Amino acid sequence: MNLLENELIKLRPLEPIDLDLLFSIENDSQYWEVSNTLVPFSRDILSKYLKNAHQDIYEAKQLRLVITRQSDAMIIGLIDLFDFNPQHQRAGIGILILNKFQREGYAGSTLDLFLKYAFEHLDLHQLYANIPVSNVKSLQLFSKMNFEEVGTQKGWIKVKGKFVDVIKLQLLNPNHR
Repeated sequence: MNLLENELIKLRPLEPIDLDLLFSIENDSQYWEVSNTLVPFSRDILSKYLKNAHQDIYEAKQLRLVITRQSDAMIIGLIDLFDFNPQHQRAGIGILILNKFQREGYAGSTLDLFLKYAFEHLDLHQLYANIPVSNVKSLQLFSKMNFEEVGTQKGWIKVKGKFVDVIKLQLLNPNHR
């Protein structure tokens, strides 16, 4: 089996055919609170982004992959590395499973696969995630994957007119200890 697939899911790079997917996700305001988005994205801007999606992680300092179901190649979400810092071998990580595919084990399977890729192939020393306290499902997922809570950022993001705390989680590469 390929480095970016397991029995349940497959991770693949963004392709031009993903324009409609990106347009629907990036312009869905329910995701804006965790992505720091303030305004919608045009198809033109997203099309330009897709044209540059082939850039190497060392060049772009980020990596976004599409999560597809092995059984039928259905797109079920996205996973991102961002704020990639090659000097300190660390990056932020975020995952989005589309609502209709949640609670089916895809998030855990994807995160498990992606952690192996990040630690074994990219040789990262650590990954971190910043999760609003209200996102209980994500907090449980990352905790289950051995991310440790390392702090709380008080009133860090504004959601529906109120400031909410964000939990900072971190996972060190077990091969680097």
